[in-house]
Amino acid sequence: MITSINNDLVKETVKLQQKKYRDKENKFLLEGYKSIEEAFNAGVEIEYVFTSDEKKYSFLGEKVILTTEAVLKKVSTTDSAPDAVGVAVKKNYTVDDLKDAKKVVLLENIKDLGNLGTILRTSVAFGADAVVLYGRECADLYNPKCVRSSVGNLWKIPVVYIEDFSELNVFNAFERAATLPRAKQYLKDFKVTEPILVMFGSEADGLSDELISFATKEVKIEMASTVESLNLSVSCAVVLYKLFL
Repeated sequence: MITSINNDLVKETVKLQQKKYRDKENKFLLEGYKSIEEAFNAGVEIEYVFTSDEKKYSFLGEKVILTTEAVLKKVSTTDSAPDAVGVAVKKNYTVDDLKDAKKVVLLENIKDLGNLGTILRTSVAFGADAVVLYGRECADLYNPKCVRSSVGNLWKIPVVYIEDFSELNVFNAFERAATLPRAKQYLKDFKVTEPILVMFGSEADGLSDELISFATKEVKIEMASTVESLNLSVSCAVVLYKLFL
């Protein structure tokens, strides 16, 4: 049992609240039962879990470390500490993991962590085979807020970071749909041809000219003229429901 917030393992765990340490150690935080259980069931390597409820997490065996509420508050990133906080090893994917994908979502320079987590959850729900995070300014997939908002779906499909445009040649044989407010074709009229890559721009800037030129088709969501735009995660849900299911 660990009771001191000054314990060395507690200090090492707290460091993982920062991206530079997550990158250095190739580890991340799991907060709460849902995330820990989903990670365990998906075969994610869990190193240890601090918890005040040893029985609830007995499926983790010797990886459970009984602790106090004070320690949980220290290692957690939420205002109200969960009953458990764990440390797990990242699952890292490369372009090679896209070779069998037929339905792929691309997010360019997405910065909002809540949106990213929600889109990952949505992508799994609607049958995407992979998600690509494109650009040098994408949010950190393993930020605790993103992990929480994905609600255990973070590791159910490959999520691949791509920074250089040249690496997108893996999609040269794909139908490549750019989601654009100026597009002439409505989503309701869009005919899906697989394999397909559906591209979404950042919340502030939309898709870059580079990706618009890369697209083979453009599509937009039909909606009331009094509404200028939808939240990115909502737009993604609408498009993927129509195109992937």
